[in-house]
Amino acid sequence: MWAGFFAFVLVMLLIDLLAVGGAKAHRVSLREAAVWSAVWVGVSLAFAGLLWCYLDHAMGREVADAKTLAFVTGYLIEKALAVDNVFVWLILFGYFAIDPALQKRVLALGVFGAIVMRSAMIFGGVWLINQFHWLLYVFGAFLLLTGIKMWRAADEAPDLADNALLAWLRRRLNVTDRLHGERFVVTQMRDGKAVRFVTPLLLVLVLVEISDLIFAVDSIPAIFAVSLDPFIVLTSNVFAILGLRAMYFLLAGMAERFSLLKYGLAIVLVFVGGKMLLMDVFHVPVLFSLGVVAAIIVTSVVLSLRRTARQAPTDGWRDEC
Repeated sequence: MWAGFFAFVLVMLLIDLLAVGGAKAHRVSLREAAVWSAVWVGVSLAFAGLLWCYLDHAMGREVADAKTLAFVTGYLIEKALAVDNVFVWLILFGYFAIDPALQKRVLALGVFGAIVMRSAMIFGGVWLINQFHWLLYVFGAFLLLTGIKMWRAADEAPDLADNALLAWLRRRLNVTDRLHGERFVVTQMRDGKAVRFVTPLLLVLVLVEISDLIFAVDSIPAIFAVSLDPFIVLTSNVFAILGLRAMYFLLAGMAERFSLLKYGLAIVLVFVGGKMLLMDVFHVPVLFSLGVVAAIIVTSVVLSLRRTARQAPTDGWRDEC
């Protein structure tokens, strides 16, 4: 199963990067983003079907049903929580004025780094939970508090101008004043000497990786509420991440339409955290969890679109005045 999974992911990455020019600088159209979003969702569901067929043959129908349902639930949770990544990326690219044609390469490297980083975190987390079961309660409390904090800060936009990490990087790195195409490092003359400089594109890549690390601290414990099987946790995470870049370009032009989605994500975290805290008192079935998470996300999206539709005529009248 592990060999099949890694081969599956490697083939899809090669197709994305080589066959369709995923690593080349070009502006991603809405149509291309929609097609690749559908492809990644289809690939993930196809993997779920293959997983079910293999487990049904090797371990029986009951195990196949349980593991596949856990994968789909974990995938949906990861996909939903990854939307917060998209909002942060929009802010980063806007602040540094990164041309859309250059964004795809940054996100391609960011996704690869996220897969490596999350794999290490998942294996480490599973080992720790197997050694110290009480950590599940810590994760549950953390998710509960994070959900409450996300709800309270849903309408607040991060201020990169006062960001301590960005200021620290600028103090310790020679950063150019402008972009140099797709290059992350350039050599320039200073006082008659050749000096290496990093471009703002490298700063964006570093911040993209760090933002994923921060969000992984929330999302990975959320999967542990569904399954402690490292294969299920890792595969659901990786497939959600693989489609994240396409989802970014799909939502980039209409993120403002989903103004209530962050509230939905906050409720998801509170629900998952509460489930982990009550795991030894009341077992919440995985199928019920899948239904609750799906209902929360769909409801927040529908309410967001209705809210946007109500505001549009008023905003247009004000613009004309």
